[in-house]
Amino acid sequence: MTNDHNRPTTVNLAFTGASGAQYGLRLLQCLVSAGCRVNVMVSRAAQVVIATETDLKLPGTPPAMQETLSAYSGAEPGQVLVFGREDWFAPPASGSGEKAPLVVCPCSTGTLSALATGASNNLIERAGDVALKERRTLILVPREAPFSEVHLENMLKLTRMGAVIMPASPGFYHKPQSLEDLVDFIVARILDHLNLPQDLMPRWGEARADDKRKG
Repeated sequence: MTNDHNRPTTVNLAFTGASGAQYGLRLLQCLVSAGCRVNVMVSRAAQVVIATETDLKLPGTPPAMQETLSAYSGAEPGQVLVFGREDWFAPPASGSGEKAPLVVCPCSTGTLSALATGASNNLIERAGDVALKERRTLILVPREAPFSEVHLENMLKLTRMGAVIMPASPGFYHKPQSLEDLVDFIVARILDHLNLPQDLMPRWGEARADDKRKG
């Protein structure tokens, strides 16, 4: 069961230069479908990865990117907002901005390092710094393999700071039939942590609980 009062109305979503652009794009679609307003930040490396891994080509300016991502996700006008890499007046850039969770999906190991050391060289890093200092929900979705000692130390440090480290490692107990099913596994877990409803996959034990109720 979920508490509607704890459901976010706005989610900050950052794309960085790790492989796994499909996870972030699918998450964007689901956030829009859930009725959330989404503040989007895209690194330069993420633009290259998205163009390499998908058929989506993001234009270079935030307004044009906003139009493209809004159309891609089926958003209402103004529901998806894209902010530039040094837009220090964007809501995610300050603790006095709207209180909203931040999901970095996918999350590069470079971004992990920046967040673990308090760097704020661009809007994504600043948004992560704000989430940590304000004790807001921060979900990081790395996809590197294998992890070096540095990566693991950074993840441990961030976990101790309050971040949720959720590697893009889908399970198979739901018997996936497609790549989309594997992507949805991770996106469903992210939505669960955001306390947002999802029907991408059943939660563990739901069928068993239903059987007990009927019995």
